[in-house]
Amino acid sequence: MPRTAGASALLLVDVINDLDFPGSGPLVRAAEAMADGLARLAERARGAGVPVIYVNDNFGRWRSDWRSVVARCAAGEAPGHRVTQRLRPTPEDYFVLKPKHSGFFATPLDILLRYLRVDTLVLTGFAADICILATAHDAYMRDYRIVVPRDCVASNTRAKTAFALNEIREVLKGSTPLSASIRLVAASRKTARGGGKPRATVRVLGARSGSRR
Repeated sequence: MPRTAGASALLLVDVINDLDFPGSGPLVRAAEAMADGLARLAERARGAGVPVIYVNDNFGRWRSDWRSVVARCAAGEAPGHRVTQRLRPTPEDYFVLKPKHSGFFATPLDILLRYLRVDTLVLTGFAADICILATAHDAYMRDYRIVVPRDCVASNTRAKTAFALNEIREVLKGSTPLSASIRLVAASRKTARGGGKPRATVRVLGARSGSRR
């Protein structure tokens, strides 16, 4: 059964990425085109007290940590350096390294989300048809509500992005509004821990007219 209304979290999937692989040019261009909009959404989330969580590939480097991943992907020789530099995390953000496509596979993501009492995931990043879709499937099986702002995801082709968004709407019962249509509304409630200290929570409200679900 769906969870009762709780907090939301903004997940940035694989945006810290060198994009250094054969045929990456179309994805680099698509990621650069959506980076400014995603950066604005992340700033809105931070301002509303919404947890911002980077869920990022470790690229098979088992001795890496998130700081080394950011440094390597932001280096000027990396094809994805402009996206990484635009979307690099702040000290207040969370960072989860993942070994495979889904952000939930062999990571502490679900534990973190439960600690934050999150029930709604705003999924962003790339590639929409691979890691976003895999993460969305695993989120759906865990009864999270799924929102994927369609202007904050990217794939190698528009057709692949459209396929992923349709799958999220039709199969995973998620919504795919424009990012500007997502209402991040701060509220206050008591945490399960912390001696009753209030914290900010948010609700993702319905999209404006014209947005597709």
